[in-house]
Amino acid sequence: MTTGADAIAIRARGLTRRFGKLVAVDHVDLEVPAKRVYGFLGPNGSGKSTTIRMLCGLLTPSAGEIEVLGLRIPAQADELRPHIGYMTQKFSLFEDLSVCENLEFLAAIQGVPKAKTKARIDALIGQYHFGDRQKQLAGTLSGGQKQRLALACAVIHEPELLFLDEPTSAVDPESRRDFWEKLFELADAGTTLLVSTHLMDEAERCHRLAILDRGALVADGTPHELTAQLEGRTFIVETADPRRAQRALDGVPGVLGVAQVGNTLRVLTAAGAGDVTQRMGQALAAAAQKAEVAPAPPNLEDVFVAATRKGDGDGERAA
Repeated sequence: MTTGADAIAIRARGLTRRFGKLVAVDHVDLEVPAKRVYGFLGPNGSGKSTTIRMLCGLLTPSAGEIEVLGLRIPAQADELRPHIGYMTQKFSLFEDLSVCENLEFLAAIQGVPKAKTKARIDALIGQYHFGDRQKQLAGTLSGGQKQRLALACAVIHEPELLFLDEPTSAVDPESRRDFWEKLFELADAGTTLLVSTHLMDEAERCHRLAILDRGALVADGTPHELTAQLEGRTFIVETADPRRAQRALDGVPGVLGVAQVGNTLRVLTAAGAGDVTQRMGQALAAAAQKAEVAPAPPNLEDVFVAATRKGDGDGERAA
């Protein structure tokens, strides 16, 4: 349904969802390129899950327009469903069924033709490394194995677009790395993936990334584009007493955030803050702290802090 190197799989304009007085998603504009891994980064309650539910037709927007795979949503949501997959952290496997039986059941639910079901399941068993476990009950699998099986079930019908809502929060780093390899294999094969996460290392893996905060889109671009915007605004402070130095730097004009990383401090400064390094040095000297302040390359955590600090203030958060 989407073609061409520059095809857009998802386009949203002014996407808004209200629950009573709470604005869960606030006039969000999105363009998700086809055949790429597009990340949704944001804290819990930033509106990521609500946005995904609207994009796949499970929740009606309060305002705005959505086009997914060339279809208008929610009006054409029924036509969209055969072309999408959906997986969450709490994806419900049938624990008293085997790996193979779970796949057979999902194949039937998703309308995979019976003549093709066995070949499709055999392919997934091999691709997701269940050759020696296909008769094992899903409830006895490890956390990482359950996530792989959940992903296999989500793609049993070869969807063109896959939504993944916090899919790896409950698994170990090695299992997450293996899981992401599978996601890139899907993207290479032509699947568009929209992945929500609050984990920085996962966000760094995405081809493109949107940051949501309090229901608003506060940043959008490739990880490289987003970090490049902070060039010259991030510093490392080396000191013998990082806790005391952190207290000295908190509140210095132009300093947006100070975080301890091991035995050093990482400092993010505001745009147009002037000679903030001089003020930092004066604050450290006033606190009797011998410290070295050096520039550091920005990372996505800095991007996240800079983007979300713009909207600091009291207020309810979305689901």
